[in-house]
Amino acid sequence: MSQSNKEKQVENHAEKRKYARLKDANVSLKVKSLNIDIITKSLDISASGVYCKVEKEIPLMSRIKIILIVPKSGSAGPESGQTQKIETDGVVVREHPVIAEGKIAHYDVAIFFDNISAKDRNILLDYTAKK
Repeated sequence: MSQSNKEKQVENHAEKRKYARLKDANVSLKVKSLNIDIITKSLDISASGVYCKVEKEIPLMSRIKIILIVPKSGSAGPESGQTQKIETDGVVVREHPVIAEGKIAHYDVAIFFDNISAKDRNILLDYTAKK
């Protein structure tokens, strides 16, 4: 594939995303369901979902509750203590183990927010736009 075709492919992939994704580890989150209760940090985040690392496998298509602690826009980050709490529902849309030294070190999980309020989505849009 020529370089120009690769560039077009990347551009087409980017256009499919409704909301920009931000590589960011400043958003704390709690993931909870009947048999899962995990606290972790984001790897990247957008107004439609979050990608994070967890110690326990969460099966694909699992429905979960999520609590996000998002630094307020314009604040110095989580250390400033200025945060906003977002509670929403989500679905695990991607999950894979990360192998280190022949063992599973952790799982990388992508969670789609399937019931986020307009107010909470706007908080995430504002946060990702200002970073």
